[in-house]
Amino acid sequence: METKKALEGLSPYQPGKPIEEVKREFGLSSVIKLASNENPFGSSPQVKRAIEETISDLAKYPDGSAQAVKKDVAHFLGVDPSQLLFGNGSDEVLLILCRTFLKPGDNIVTATPTFPQYRHNAVIEGAEVREVPLQDGVHDLSAMLEKIDENTKIVFVCNPNNPTGTYVNEESFLNFLAQVPKDTIVVSDEAYYEYVTADDFPNTIPLIDQYPNLFITRTFSKAYGLASLRIGYGIGQATLVQKMDPAREPFNTSTIAQRAAQAALKDQSFIDACREKNQRGIQQYMDYCVERGLQYFPSETNFIIFDVGAPADDVFQHLLSKGYIVRSGQALGYPTMIRVTVGTEEENQGLLDELDAYHLQKRSS
Repeated sequence: METKKALEGLSPYQPGKPIEEVKREFGLSSVIKLASNENPFGSSPQVKRAIEETISDLAKYPDGSAQAVKKDVAHFLGVDPSQLLFGNGSDEVLLILCRTFLKPGDNIVTATPTFPQYRHNAVIEGAEVREVPLQDGVHDLSAMLEKIDENTKIVFVCNPNNPTGTYVNEESFLNFLAQVPKDTIVVSDEAYYEYVTADDFPNTIPLIDQYPNLFITRTFSKAYGLASLRIGYGIGQATLVQKMDPAREPFNTSTIAQRAAQAALKDQSFIDACREKNQRGIQQYMDYCVERGLQYFPSETNFIIFDVGAPADDVFQHLLSKGYIVRSGQALGYPTMIRVTVGTEEENQGLLDELDAYHLQKRSS
């Protein structure tokens, strides 16, 4: 049986190794996963209560258009509900966007390395992918502009960027947005928005009124701690969202996810606390790098990628054997770096101690 030609050579998304698999492989009783940028502090206590209250409704289909959570998010953001599109994580919102607007002969422009699903979705739709290398870990917007032509349907700006944690500042983004053709959609993928502390990070939502081609994606999977429930959303002008909505699967977000998101949104003190603890964790890693003369990218996310002074795959395997799951930078174009999700203070210190132990072992062997 033949597959769609565009799928040939594509690999499915590779998540971090499951905890139970690592336990079995290395005979460990405890494993700490710092590979998938999940919130180590979980989710708001209000979420559990909302889920418990929803259990009796499991036999019923969810609200396919997610009206209740859409209304709450719209009020929180200061937009109209018609400007929002919900999905099974922001991943699905990006898929819906590509399904709606891309066809063979079109192209997208994106950075490299960045979130791989931009490329993946475009290839499935038969579109050309034009990749522009990062400059010092940041999107090279000038070079991306040069790649745009009359067939460019979507430009992706992952902001902050995964896997580097860097960001495009407001001045650069505004200048870029003003030069992109009006019939090319600019996606500002802001999955890590709630972790950002930089004063000059773009305030994108007010820009939607001025730029009908701007589309923003955000998620409840990261700071809100609802990764397993899969719910995210896109924000754009109502006319853009209306064009995308027919490409959305029916009932694509569950009742539990919708109500959990409503509860999570109401507890902004939890988000503030997570942001503060995350900043302390980022500082913990930066201090380690400075003390040892290791390169790192300043991060506005809940992860950091930094040099480990050795082949990344070797360090990855060492940490794995000690019960720490991280991401090797080898496949990301950074062969001596690892990407680490910020954990609790104790988890971070434990991993850093194992890095020191690895280097001590190498020096003495």
